[in-house]
Amino acid sequence: MTPKAPASAGIPPQPALDLESLAADVVARALKAGASDAEAVVREGDEFSVNVRMGEVETLKESGSRGLGLRVFLGQRSASASTSDLTADGIRQLVEGAMALAEVTEEDPSSGLPEPEEFSPSAARLDEAALHLYYDDVYSLSGPERIDWARRCESAALSADQRITNSDGGSFDAATGRKVFANSHGFISSYRTSYAGVAAAPLAMDTDGKMQRDGWWSSARSFALLESPEAVGSEAARRTLRRLGARRVPTQRVPIVFSPETARTLVGSLFEAASGDAVWRSASFLAGKLGQAIAAPALTLIDDHTLLLPSGAGGFGTSPFDGEGLPSQRNVVVENGVLRTYLLNTYAARKLGLKSTHNASRGLAGTPGIGCGNLYVVPGTQSEEQILAGVQAGFYVTGLMGFGVNVVTGDYSRGATGLWIENGQLTHAVEEVTIAGNLAEMLRSVTAIGSDLVFRGAVASPTLRIDGMTVAGA
Repeated sequence: MTPKAPASAGIPPQPALDLESLAADVVARALKAGASDAEAVVREGDEFSVNVRMGEVETLKESGSRGLGLRVFLGQRSASASTSDLTADGIRQLVEGAMALAEVTEEDPSSGLPEPEEFSPSAARLDEAALHLYYDDVYSLSGPERIDWARRCESAALSADQRITNSDGGSFDAATGRKVFANSHGFISSYRTSYAGVAAAPLAMDTDGKMQRDGWWSSARSFALLESPEAVGSEAARRTLRRLGARRVPTQRVPIVFSPETARTLVGSLFEAASGDAVWRSASFLAGKLGQAIAAPALTLIDDHTLLLPSGAGGFGTSPFDGEGLPSQRNVVVENGVLRTYLLNTYAARKLGLKSTHNASRGLAGTPGIGCGNLYVVPGTQSEEQILAGVQAGFYVTGLMGFGVNVVTGDYSRGATGLWIENGQLTHAVEEVTIAGNLAEMLRSVTAIGSDLVFRGAVASPTLRIDGMTVAGA
């Protein structure tokens, strides 16, 4: 039975349904209608979100949803459809609509489900319970108590320093979900997930009247694993205050130290470049680079869909199976600087003549895409302080703006904020500058990797130092 929020959450309970039987039945209906293969996914979930600003509730959202998606195959033709109408008539229309679409699509030799043997009983399967993805305590607080957590978080930030005079708000979020997947190769399984988070975003005023903003957050699978709202608010205040007095610096080439929060965006760009969809389209600077050194020897990148965090909870990208029902696994993407694998679903793997890395991801409708699990740079041995101490003059990047990353060419250019490094010390805040380079060169120029790896999402990185980039400023 899918767990429901307590009555205090205010979310109307959805009628109980055997979702696994529903998914299997939809697949059977598609086969009876003439499909050569089919797969169905059912998702249901509920969420609560509140944002307070200056102590007053600004937005409050409570919702529940349930939907069904179907993908059918007619030989090498395929199509998909989805619905939130789970009545008998709604399901009939779903099957008929998907079949009608498949009739008019073009044939594609690479389309189709994974091979039947990949779903055999001998295939390794992960136990949902052992992955610790669901905790029912995320709804343990009453509605008023959740609002109070958001207020406490914002209040801690506002009271930290008299220079903090305003706020973009404090928030508290909670959610649970369930996914069921079935296909015509006999696979059927499901898993549940949960999430809770608290955040604050204060604003501080400079002596010249200029405002600066930053923020901080804590997120976890379990409410019990969240940092206190006071700790989150205090850290949000500290990060905001250190931005006061920000100014531009002259254009120059210097070492750049990426904080963990900004380094993770580099990891995200590397994921895009290693995605099989980009590679088979020759739209990645990593195309044709398997087995070659693409990064500094110290850099190893892992994509682990089975990861358990130090707390014992499952990672934010952990799941028992991927978007095509294949068992989750751990992939070494880059090992000691050498590109070992692309990240592939079944379609991209067939296009490249390779095997799926079980990285399929999908919503209710559409064909599976490629997604990461817990994607991270393996930490080094230096603390952030030790990395900074080794920089005579450089830029410590704490914030990035814009989307100036071209994974086809590797060209990289983004607006940045942070702190200037002088003789190993952080001196003053920096803003209104751009950092630029090329991802291929940047990866080879990683000269230090921190020991401070913490997962605050599915993509994570420790502190990274990259030499030779350009800071474009005054």
